[in-house]
Amino acid sequence: MDLAIKIILLVLFFGVMVGVGIYCRKNATDVNGFVLGGRSVGPWLTAFAYGTSYFSAVIFIGYAGQFGWKFGIASTWIGIGNALIGSLLAWVILGRRTRIMTQHLSSSTMPEFFGKRFDSKGLKIGASMITFVFLIPYTASLYNGLSRLFSMAFHIDYVWCIVAMSVLTGIYVIAGGYMATAINDFIQGIIMLFGIVAVIAAVLMNQGGFMEALNGLAQVQDPSVTNTPGAFNSFFGPDPLGLLGVVILTSLGTWGLPQMVQKFYAIKHERDIKKGTIISTAFALVVAGGCYFLGGFGRLFDGAAEGGFDNIIPTMLENSNLPAILMAIVVILVLSASMSTLSSLVIASSSTLTIDLLKGNVIKKMDDKKQVRVIRVFIVVFIAISALIAIYQTKSSNESVKFIAQLMGISWGALAGAFLAPFLYGLYWKKTTKLACWVSFIFGAGIMLLNLFAKQLFPVFLQSPINCGALAMIAGLIIVPVVSLISPKPDKKLIDDAFACYEKEVPAKQKNSLD
Repeated sequence: MDLAIKIILLVLFFGVMVGVGIYCRKNATDVNGFVLGGRSVGPWLTAFAYGTSYFSAVIFIGYAGQFGWKFGIASTWIGIGNALIGSLLAWVILGRRTRIMTQHLSSSTMPEFFGKRFDSKGLKIGASMITFVFLIPYTASLYNGLSRLFSMAFHIDYVWCIVAMSVLTGIYVIAGGYMATAINDFIQGIIMLFGIVAVIAAVLMNQGGFMEALNGLAQVQDPSVTNTPGAFNSFFGPDPLGLLGVVILTSLGTWGLPQMVQKFYAIKHERDIKKGTIISTAFALVVAGGCYFLGGFGRLFDGAAEGGFDNIIPTMLENSNLPAILMAIVVILVLSASMSTLSSLVIASSSTLTIDLLKGNVIKKMDDKKQVRVIRVFIVVFIAISALIAIYQTKSSNESVKFIAQLMGISWGALAGAFLAPFLYGLYWKKTTKLACWVSFIFGAGIMLLNLFAKQLFPVFLQSPINCGALAMIAGLIIVPVVSLISPKPDKKLIDDAFACYEKEVPAKQKNSLD
């Protein structure tokens, strides 16, 4: 009976996802519609698309377990940082200007923005290559959080979960494009909101309630981490500096991720920005704050970390004896988190490869319909490659391939380290130069590759891809203005044309209102 409940809910979930994709086919007939939803997506869909792309199963299963174990209840600060920096400030600082300038420059992707903003085909190709290289392992890592949880709930081979998730995500993304993704993200976001609240309540009740669980955490001692009594239920935890590095990477990093920034391209009205800012921030507080808050109690469960950090959250759920229907909701929650991020990544990857790399370079003539066809083909390719990598990782006995699970940190650090500063300054500062962009690209991607293949060259603190990624982002914010000031000035006519969009008169200057 328990298994039947889980299967019925899964079938309903998948049926709705596919149905939405078929319904949205009419919105995916050209590039603007397929990639950006015709730039007419409302605040709720945009905010939920942003939030669900932000928080994947890697966060719920991997990061929540790992950092909850490492920092205790203080790991909740990561979720709060995600809400305030990664959502609130991102919307306030990037939202309006991104929407205005990208429409003015007719750019559909981040690499295309760099190419047109700085009048550089090389920048466009370079950015598209970085996006292509680092989004593939990021996409593959999404499956990692599902393995133990899916096996625990259904007692079947994890490979079938990978196949089902890949096929069904591919169907609705290929059929309906961005609009189907946005609507499904909204549905999946609702599931994530209710699911995380229900799971936290059930797990804490299993420990005797919140205060009892907090008291239990105060008794935990781990000399390998700290000798300070009560560190795991303290305000900043046993390692405040390490905690700060995680907050910076997972919060500020969204400002430079192509699949996240691209959500701002599709906003419809000025009022949608204000509503979207509030909705997105509230979503992040509940989902991210809830995930890391839950992970903070991992040490109360015996043997939770015996199978590695990815085993902590599944062990907590298994030992809490959740009812069948709640366990089914948890599985759908994690599937929702993974499928929403997967759909966002494959659209970003395939559109970048088609529009920025193939169009005009490899294939000289590509009309709108041909571009959409090629994007759809690459969606299949990206999903297939990421699924094969995940299956290989699962089946391989070779420990050297287990690093794939850590590549989300490398990918996130490289993408944000390369793109965050040039994109931000490109929106706001007329003196930003092409050379400064190149230096940021090379430094951000280069330092993360070096961290992956020659970790021993770094100080101990920077051997962590999390801390190294945070350094790459902060360094970019210094590198771009310094290099811009000492390199040749950009063409005045080009700059004036790019920034003229902000001064366009609508009811007010367009930098203050989209309407």
